[in-house]
Amino acid sequence: MGKLYSQYGSKSLKAVEHFVLIIIAIATIVAIGQEIVHIISNARVDLADLLLLFIYLEVLAMVANYAESGKLPIRMPIYIAIVALARYLILDMKAMDDWRIMTIALSTLVLALTVIIIRWGQLKLPYPRLEDK
Repeated sequence: MGKLYSQYGSKSLKAVEHFVLIIIAIATIVAIGQEIVHIISNARVDLADLLLLFIYLEVLAMVANYAESGKLPIRMPIYIAIVALARYLILDMKAMDDWRIMTIALSTLVLALTVIIIRWGQLKLPYPRLEDK
């Protein structure tokens, strides 16, 4: 009974996982459409618009990667966070005090260093392959 429950439980969780991935993809596509409508209605493209579209593109790439491999590469959300912080800094820099600017810049640097450390770890300390076990 336990094995049967485990099998159906695992399949149910995978179905929910795929359903949520589809919802995320649809919501991201809708957000892209809304941003394009915003750009067209303003009759101009700002750097903030491009950065937001880039964030949406990264989210779609992350969903596609996760759907294909079943694994979420931890670096992709960090890349998204770096772009989001850069966008925030670019849009609101004039209204920010020096400490807030420094905090955002330091946060971006920490995230970039995190990506470097993760990448170094993947190269120097890889997980054993299934065949090696």
